[in-house]
Parts: sequence; C-alpha cells; structure tokens
Amino acid sequence: MEQQRSLSGSSQSPRSPSSQPYLSVSVTDPVKLGNGVQAYISYRVITKTNFPEYQGPEKIVIRRYSDFIWLRDRLFEKYKGIFIPPLPEKSAVEKFRFSAEFIEMRRQALDIFVNRIASHNLLQQSEDLRTFLQADEETMERLRSHETGIFKKKPADLMQMFKDVQSKVSDVVLGKEKPVEESNPEYEKLKQYVFELENHLAEAQKHAYRLVKRHRELGQSLSDFGKAAKLLGACEGQVLGKAFSDLGAKSEALSAKLQKEAHQLLMSFEEPLKDYVRAVQSIKATIGERANAFRQQCELAETMKLKEINLDKLMLTRSDRVGEAEHEYKELKAASEEATRRFETIVQLMNEEIVRFQEQKTQDMGIAFHEFAKGQARLANSVADAWRSLLPKLEACSSV
Repeated sequence: MEQQRSLSGSSQSPRSPSSQPYLSVSVTDPVKLGNGVQAYISYRVITKTNFPEYQGPEKIVIRRYSDFIWLRDRLFEKYKGIFIPPLPEKSAVEKFRFSAEFIEMRRQALDIFVNRIASHNLLQQSEDLRTFLQADEETMERLRSHETGIFKKKPADLMQMFKDVQSKVSDVVLGKEKPVEESNPEYEKLKQYVFELENHLAEAQKHAYRLVKRHRELGQSLSDFGKAAKLLGACEGQVLGKAFSDLGAKSEALSAKLQKEAHQLLMSFEEPLKDYVRAVQSIKATIGERANAFRQQCELAETMKLKEINLDKLMLTRSDRVGEAEHEYKELKAASEEATRRFETIVQLMNEEIVRFQEQKTQDMGIAFHEFAKGQARLANSVADAWRSLLPKLEACSSV
C-alpha cells in the first residue's frame, strides 16, 4: 500500500542578516510508487537555508533517483575540474531493488551525495542545484525529458568517455593518430595515486562485504543451533533440560546481536568504502576531462601555427585572400586562448579538489574504521558475557 505524504513545509520565518550562511539538505521518507516495471522509489528532499537566492528558509520537494542523475550530469558538464560527488548504482537484481535494506542504503547514499554538493563552495552556487531543491515534480520531469547530448548519457557511458580520452591504443598502433598526452611529473603522480587508491579501496570493500556476510551466516547458524538446543532440552530432565533451554535462548539472543551488528557493519563500514570507490571513479572521469582539454589545447595550438604560416605566405604573395585568412587566424587564436584558459582552470581546480578530497577521505575513513573497531569490540564483549553467564549452569550439569 502506497503511503501518502504532505509537502507542506514549516512556517516561513524572516531571515536574519547577521546569521552565518547555511544550506542543509535531508533526503528522507522513501516511498514505493507504481507497480511492476514502472515501480520506483520517491524521496522527500528537505532544504533548509538562509541563502537569499532561495525561495524561503525551508522547502520540501519529492524527487526520484532519475532526478539525482539529472543533477549529477548537469554538474559534470558545467563544472570541469571539480570532482562531482558520485551516486549509488542502480540495483540490477529486481528482487533486491525494493528491499528495505537496499532502499535505506540508497537513501543514505543520496543524502550524502546532495549534501556534498550543498557544502561545496562552488557547486552550492549552481542554478541546477537550486532547481533540483525547489522545482515542482512537473518541472523536473519536463527538464529530464528535454535533456540531450551528454545529459542523456548513463554512468557507464561517462566512464567509457574517460577510457576513450585516456587511451586510443588502436589508432596509435595503426598509425592513424599520434597520442597527445600531458607530460607533467605531478600529474603522473596524481594519476598513479588515484589508480592505486581505487584498487586498494576496492579490495578493502570486498573484504568488508565478506565480514558482513560472515556475521550474517554466523548469526543464522546460532539461531538454528538455538532452536535445536531448545528442542533437545525439551527431551531431557529438569536440570539438563533447563541448561539446554538456556543455551538455546542465549544462542538466539546472540544471533539477533550478530544480525544487528552485521547491518551496522554494512551501513557504517562497507558502504563508506564502496562510496569512496565510486568517488575515485568520479575523479577518474575528471582526469579524462583534463586529458580531453589538454588535447584540444594542443590541437588548436598546432592548427594556429599552420594558419600563421599560411597567412605569412599569403601576405608575401599579396594574395587577395589575406583578409579572409587574417579573420580565420584571429578566430582560431581566440579559440586557442580560450582552450588554454579552460585547461589551466581545470588544472587549478583539480589541484584544489585533490587536497579537499584527501582531507575529507582522511576524516571519513577515520570515522568508518573507528566505528568498525568499536562495533567489533562491542560484539566480542557481548558474546563473551553471554557465554560466560552460562558457564555455572553447564558446569553444574557436568559435575552431576
């Protein structure tokens, strides 16, 4: 049964000019709408801000996953050089797509995504972000349907663009195209760091997944054992039967603790690792854009040199095409200068972004690993206490 939600926000209050600027967003209240292949999850997106360009201090809208994709694609196209926060993947397995756990994981990831944008000093000024946070559902649907070009590309297509920019091996092998690559030691160091980081994060995330799976399997095994111990206790005498019954009850209680800890491990440890794997893929896409901008700059500079040589020849021969050639040269020169500025801007932004990314990663990974260690210690203590409490009863049985 579909749930109904109210879109009315809190009462508008005047903004205080002396208060610190803030923009906070919450992605809440996921609701399944539609049926069959047309079914999807919608979310309530609550924005609280004192930014003057927004409609008021609080706004509540309903958004679906495709709206978040629209925002991500718009930002990727307009903000070259900035690491656009990643989105969670779509579930390819139908039976998991609407499970409570998957829905909560996606809600949490979408909340992180939009708040990373809202807290970024440049991205938070985006007109597209304001549209996403304030427009009604009909407007968003119309905007999505009118997107063309890069905005229609899927995440896999964007990653393919990165691969195409990074290497055109077949063309080089066939002698069709000479590779144009940026030769910069610091840039090479950055690329090496990014690729190694992706591999290490992916490996850590894989083992975190196995830890979650192991906790769940152990929890299920304890639950099954607990039921069996209770049945066994029912067949025995009072003393032994009571000991077996208590053993079964403790096993079932520990099973519940393990399942709970498995969920906590998933949300606070595995998911943050997976999120950073996606973040590195976003960085790789930006590296691809930088490589593309560098190639365009080089190609325009080379073409401009050829035009300049041609113009000199025409001027020496006093050709009547000098005027036309001068006009073409000026246009090409302007385009070349613009390409150089665009490339230099991307380089500058990427240098700032990698520092910001590393600082945020240090903080987020510190929290994730601290939560992991704390959870494991909590679980170990619970398990030890539970089994320890049974020892007197079991010892009494064994000494009879």
